[in-house]
Amino acid sequence: MANATGRRFFWTVFIVKLIRYNHCMYKLALFDLDGTLTQSEFGILASAKYALEKFGIYEADQKKLKRFIGPPLYVSFSEFYGLNGADGEEAVRLYREVYEAENFKNAPVYDGIPDALAALKDAGSRLMVVTSKPQDMAERVVEHVGLKPFFDAIVGPGREMHTPSKTVLIERALSLAALDKKNAVMIGDRKFDIEGAEGAGIDSIGVLYGYGSKEELEKAGAKLFAETPAHISKLII
Repeated sequence: MANATGRRFFWTVFIVKLIRYNHCMYKLALFDLDGTLTQSEFGILASAKYALEKFGIYEADQKKLKRFIGPPLYVSFSEFYGLNGADGEEAVRLYREVYEAENFKNAPVYDGIPDALAALKDAGSRLMVVTSKPQDMAERVVEHVGLKPFFDAIVGPGREMHTPSKTVLIERALSLAALDKKNAVMIGDRKFDIEGAEGAGIDSIGVLYGYGSKEELEKAGAKLFAETPAHISKLII
């Protein structure tokens, strides 16, 4: 009798999960890291200020410093502060010196993210992180904040890639997942995430609680928007 009850329970749970999976809009959800999963401005801005000050650049405008969140470091130091070539290399080295020692830890997870990820996993979606942050560093961040169990893979560039393409990174994730593009969606807070998704031929969701504006995301091609982490799971399930 007990065995029969146990079997019925097993098959009930299995059927419920199968129904949820078949009704899930996307089977693969790709998440940006900074500004989407973590509120990373604290460690990033402190590290950027440290590097800039070594070049005699004293930036007090927080809005300008927040431009470092999203694009590759080499691009930020070059485009925003004119640090190119050897100076750009040194700026990145200085940034990483303090960021990788301690500042990477100063990136709390947004409220509601763990619940949203759990809901997606329960519905049958596969989850991956796709970020412009060097992959080894992204793995340290995700593990430190306790989100690693949710993700099948963390995809980022190698350190030799100075200007990694988000499209290329998304395509790498799609290859790892071995799923049709129509079953995948990229979730991010900046234009780089949306443009990367467009380039890879997949849908995207722009999050409005991160560091990019709705105008920026719309201009990049986003058609779906999430005001909160909970809204992400509602759009996908």
